[in-house]
Amino acid sequence: MKLDDIKKLQQKKYRAQLGYCLVEGEHLVLELQRAAAQRPALLGAELYLTDSYQHWDSPFRHHLISERQMASISDTKTPQGIVALVPIDALQPAPSSGEPAIYLHQIQDPGNLGTILRTLAWFGGYRCLLSPGSVDPYNPKVIRASMGAIFHVPLESEVPIDTLSGRYHQPGYLDMQGDPISSPGFASCDCYIFGNEARGVPHEALSALNAQAFTIPGSGLIESLNLGTAVSLSVYERQRGKA
Repeated sequence: MKLDDIKKLQQKKYRAQLGYCLVEGEHLVLELQRAAAQRPALLGAELYLTDSYQHWDSPFRHHLISERQMASISDTKTPQGIVALVPIDALQPAPSSGEPAIYLHQIQDPGNLGTILRTLAWFGGYRCLLSPGSVDPYNPKVIRASMGAIFHVPLESEVPIDTLSGRYHQPGYLDMQGDPISSPGFASCDCYIFGNEARGVPHEALSALNAQAFTIPGSGLIESLNLGTAVSLSVYERQRGKA
């Protein structure tokens, strides 16, 4: 790919058009390489390196560029000198049988999505679905916040909430009036629906899905939990309930 096109990948519309995203820095590239050992589709990634990284050990195709060129494609003020060009299709493998999903409805905060991806990668075996209107998961801020977890979690974007009924039979969601997440039914759900940080999930959509309500018991002193925290507690409880 030409450097002029790579520069454009900082913008969502060009990531969608060209089908690639950028991964910058040693840690993230190392995580990408780890994931590629398990997901061969990621071996289609390519590296762009400055002289200081010309001997970097990697299974990816290498391109040596100048520091000035690196600065032009980098999203950071002080580039490390190593950037990977990653095919987005490789981050979206087909669903596996019995794979539970976390569905995020119009989530907006890159940091929250990064935290959620880290949780899903830690426990493993989960698919992350994002509704239309959600933050772009290939936004550099999300990739950095995920600390590389994005390479280990199957992703789908632009998934309308009304399509879930054709894929999942026991959806669940969080609500103050629901059953405790420690109840047996919680671990039996195959899709967990979480809403926008401010607005939640439309009740009519949940009713149409016949989704079951659950709650994370608390003191009642505050109105709600941070979204990333709520997902983390829910996934932990599901794992514990399956043990």
